[in-house]
Amino acid sequence: MSRIILHIDANAAYLSWEAAYRLQHGEKIDLRTIPSIVGGSEKSRHGIVLAKSIPAKKYGIKTGEPVRDAFSKCPNLVSVPPRYNIYMNCSNAMVEIFKEYTDKVQRYSIDECFLDMTHSLHLFSHDPVKVAHEIKDRIKKELGFTVNVGIGVNKLQAKVASDFKKPDMVHTLYPHEIEKKMWPLPVGDLFMVGMATKPKLFKLGIYTIGDLANTEKDLIHSHLKSHGLMIWHYANGIDYSDVRKSNYEFIKGIGNGTTTHFDVDNKNEAYKVLLALTESVAMRLRAAKMSTQLVTVGIKTNEFRSSSHQRKLGYCTDTTYEIYEEVKRLFDDLWDGETPLRKLRVRVSELTGNDFLQMSLFDINNREKLQNADLCIDAIRKRFGSKSVIRASFLYSGISPIQGGMPEDDYPLMSSIL
Repeated sequence: MSRIILHIDANAAYLSWEAAYRLQHGEKIDLRTIPSIVGGSEKSRHGIVLAKSIPAKKYGIKTGEPVRDAFSKCPNLVSVPPRYNIYMNCSNAMVEIFKEYTDKVQRYSIDECFLDMTHSLHLFSHDPVKVAHEIKDRIKKELGFTVNVGIGVNKLQAKVASDFKKPDMVHTLYPHEIEKKMWPLPVGDLFMVGMATKPKLFKLGIYTIGDLANTEKDLIHSHLKSHGLMIWHYANGIDYSDVRKSNYEFIKGIGNGTTTHFDVDNKNEAYKVLLALTESVAMRLRAAKMSTQLVTVGIKTNEFRSSSHQRKLGYCTDTTYEIYEEVKRLFDDLWDGETPLRKLRVRVSELTGNDFLQMSLFDINNREKLQNADLCIDAIRKRFGSKSVIRASFLYSGISPIQGGMPEDDYPLMSSIL
């Protein structure tokens, strides 16, 4: 029995979600209709572009470039800072709709999911295109933003299909359509063909996905080894992986970092920034029902010199307090106390489930009270916003109590799942 897999991807997710939220709360201008970005304030112009509108794209603005560069291309650009709690709520609402159609929903990232409709399609319609349009239209009507839906017999084909013409579209890529729809595309458009791989393929005379698909497999392997075999299979639409109900079991680590708009030149300020990052990381750790055994701290100076330090704990924990205490110790070992800092990062890894936690023989803290306090605060923040409960140390500090750049949950590369 052929599988029916959908890949659903929110169009310009952060910007769409920001626009939808603002419109629902009375704003008159739709950010999606004007040159706009998510990625920092118009006043400070710090940070990078996280998402852009279609009008902004026409000015040559690219995701990942500095906000200052984006303004140089479009002086009238509207820039808004990211609000991750809102985006997470939008993502969750989208997933809840998906679960009405199948119990096999794999959350691949915050703005994209795979749905296995093989055994539930007959409950709605025997036509997957019709069901895909229904889901797409429901999201647009009920949640206020658009998605692209790709349909295939495996995850790879569905993902490639969803990347065809955007926005607000449904596309298919079945095995008999690969030659016509996928092979003419530039080889750089193929999943897992990046900037390092593309020149190597060009040297072999491979410029399109079809060129790669029709090249001898042994030749590709001799030049690109296992990675070459992987992209050769992708070029031929080959994939046997399952749609997994959760990616959390595969998360390698959870992290967050921030570039400050001022030089951090004293320990007290650094501690506050690190605490704000730890708050974010620890909340996501608990949301994933995981605990950590390894904590890492990274810094970058105002001269762009980077360094990091990590330490394995003698126990597992998911509490903000215990992670933060280790973060401070790592930072003290890492920073010379003199060179101003512009970027700090906190990451936890070596994750395990938090349903059972090994206590340390020398643990003098009341772990149960710490956990209960964290869970209570998490629940309040989830309902009333991430800054509804903050630590007193942030009052009048000028430092945001929960912050960080784009969430860095280390979902495995699709290559390890497909």
